[in-house]
Amino acid sequence: MRVLIVGSGGREHAIAQKIFNDLQKPEIFCLPGNPGTFRIAENITNIPENDFNSILDFCLQKTIDLVVIGPEIPLVNGLADILRREGISVFGPSARAARIEGDKSFSKKFMQKYHIPTAAFRVFSSEDVENIREYCFTLGFPVVLKASGLAAGKGVLICYSQEELNSALEDLCYKHIFGDASKQIVVEEFMEGEEASVFAITDGVNFLCLPSARDHKRIFDGDKGKNTGGMGAYSPANNIDGALQKKIEDTIIKPAIAGLHAEGSPFSGCLYAGLMINDGEPKVVEFNCRFGDPETQVVLQNISGSFLDLLSSVAEGKIIPESVVTNSGVAVCVVLASEGYPENYSKNLPIDGLNDIDDTDVSIFHAGTKSEGEKILTSGGRVLGVTGFDKHGNLPECIKKTYETVAKISFRGMQFRRDIAAKALTR
Repeated sequence: MRVLIVGSGGREHAIAQKIFNDLQKPEIFCLPGNPGTFRIAENITNIPENDFNSILDFCLQKTIDLVVIGPEIPLVNGLADILRREGISVFGPSARAARIEGDKSFSKKFMQKYHIPTAAFRVFSSEDVENIREYCFTLGFPVVLKASGLAAGKGVLICYSQEELNSALEDLCYKHIFGDASKQIVVEEFMEGEEASVFAITDGVNFLCLPSARDHKRIFDGDKGKNTGGMGAYSPANNIDGALQKKIEDTIIKPAIAGLHAEGSPFSGCLYAGLMINDGEPKVVEFNCRFGDPETQVVLQNISGSFLDLLSSVAEGKIIPESVVTNSGVAVCVVLASEGYPENYSKNLPIDGLNDIDDTDVSIFHAGTKSEGEKILTSGGRVLGVTGFDKHGNLPECIKKTYETVAKISFRGMQFRRDIAAKALTR
């Protein structure tokens, strides 16, 4: 079997690693991949992710059996549609279904229509500054402003005061720091509670929820500083028990899948629900149209069986949920980021210590790296995902060995959070 994974980050490295370990031993191609996937797959570096016709030609020439599309941009722009029209099996939704992530104004109105619990909101043009300001005052601080389009996980601004609101409006409406993504702005009430993430693998009708996870989006310890694409995660999220999981599936996952089907855009792939949980009641913070990052690095540690069969069954139109089972383990991922991230940061810095990792329970997933001869250099804001796994479900031990591995790695200006999963220990 031949599998093509589209993408270059930690999520794609984790997916490739899981498929590489499958008993079927498929041939794996990563486009473009990274220095981590280079060890387990053939990296296709001469075709850009946005060159859909060349990707199609590659799939036909190599007789690819399954394409797994990792990032949101190719999905929102219709790569899955182009490949499916030529009879290629794809794990990933159509462009119409991917609007659930690509257009937050659509997503919020969709949730409202299908009675999916979420924060109160209104959608504005970025030119409508005074009405945005007035609605913010109506909601009261803190208030949340979101760029409606794709902004690489950084288009959410939480304002705790009028001064912060003024700064956010300056960035969104005048400086346009997120470009066309902020032509429309979603203004939401601030939701109190604890976050969690749920991945629903679905063929458009039936679904399987993988183990839950909890992301850490802020750059600094204690959930301080700017929002990022994610500074770490752990799985399972210990604020979700069996009863709450059923409530999430009944009030959020099922109506979302049914609603997308009713809208004429059935969702096939991974429907990611980012949740806020308060007093046992879940609300949707956001939907994504793909596996989350860095949550994927931890969630995939906690399933056994054939992940490849699961993805293939969805791509072929009939999910086989029995392909995988949840194991009894726990996983923790600590993201090592470049100095200055999520704003301006340096690149091309040598990474030391990668050859010193000898703990078989810890995986190093490459997110923003490149190779230069024998050296591995930084090339992105989020550089590496250090992911520990404990098969016995011992979270303190898992945290300990993850951070012990972090201590062996270094590059100039390296920053990371030192409190990943710490809140879970106090529950």
